[in-house]
Amino acid sequence: MAVSVTTPTFTHFLSHQDYPSYTEQQHATWAELVSRRMPQLARHAAEEYLEGFAVIGLRTDRLPVLEEISDRLAPRTGWSTVPVTGFMPGHAFFEMLAQRQFPTTTWLRQRDSLEYTPEPDIFHDVFGHVPMHAHRVFANFLQRYGQLCAGIQDEAILERIGRLFWYTVEFGLIRQHGQARVYGSGLISSAGECTNVIEGHCEIRSFSLQEVLDTPVQVDQMHKLLFAIESFDQIYESLQHIEDRIASGQAV
Repeated sequence: MAVSVTTPTFTHFLSHQDYPSYTEQQHATWAELVSRRMPQLARHAAEEYLEGFAVIGLRTDRLPVLEEISDRLAPRTGWSTVPVTGFMPGHAFFEMLAQRQFPTTTWLRQRDSLEYTPEPDIFHDVFGHVPMHAHRVFANFLQRYGQLCAGIQDEAILERIGRLFWYTVEFGLIRQHGQARVYGSGLISSAGECTNVIEGHCEIRSFSLQEVLDTPVQVDQMHKLLFAIESFDQIYESLQHIEDRIASGQAV
């Protein structure tokens, strides 16, 4: 009897990085973006982010080669950085995370949009996200998050669990050496969001899974409230709590 094989949804969005097509102007734009962020991050980024930056071999003067990053990540955490065509629907995104593949756009913002771009580019995806994939606990959390969400059809539950992703992977903080340090990609890649936190315009509360799940995401303004973990074990364990709730029929 023939066995049908279902092709993963994400395969329709896979692309390739045409590295030779990047212009010297684009490399210069990358260099300027990095040079703008690193002085602040050297003082306020999580140790794990700064270590990951070195591990994956990000250059400050040239755009990254995704295949080379994957070669560095694979023996450490099993993750790869995979070029995609652009925005992906949720299920395809979750499928990729579940396989330790991080979908990465290959386009770079124009020089007149250095401070902000409405959709993620290679600077946000690689500079913002990928260094954290070198940290084993965080890497395990991200895969487990993808596995969990890929198996959920209820959009309301996905929206609730999505708040955990938003307040950790995108806008997460961790307490280190007496201060809240940034590790979420939205804080790492954005001077405005990071400065908003550093200068005290954003309340920082200790991470509470229930409070995170009860805090709606607002994408059209600077954050007024974010959450700081004590260790990355906290966010990994939070997924177990969510899985237990779902298995027992409790509300998420």
